[in-house]
Amino acid sequence: MSTEPRLIDVAALESALQKFADERDWNQYHSPKNLAMALTGEVGELVEIFQWLTEEQSKKVAQDESTARAVRDEIADVLLFLVRLSSVLGVDLNEAVATKLASNAAKYPAGDSTPKRR
Repeated sequence: MSTEPRLIDVAALESALQKFADERDWNQYHSPKNLAMALTGEVGELVEIFQWLTEEQSKKVAQDESTARAVRDEIADVLLFLVRLSSVLGVDLNEAVATKLASNAAKYPAGDSTPKRR
């Protein structure tokens, strides 16, 4: 067991999402494919909020009265579907995030701001 502090802990959210799905008999629809497709749709709805905005306007969407609620809702939807997908697949999000951060730190050393091509 790692002695590193947990970066994220979604256990309570996973449990709440499982209960929500159980109460509605939605588990039959929560295949990884369907959840990934739903996640993509929610990301699209989030991106739509930013469409046609300038860089400066995009920085203010969470404070602007006309977009604040929508951006918060769509970010929440993305998180909910991502957590549900990881749960259904049995992916430990904390481990995945910690591993990816370490990989990114090795790939992109501090002080080197030059983007690398994949």
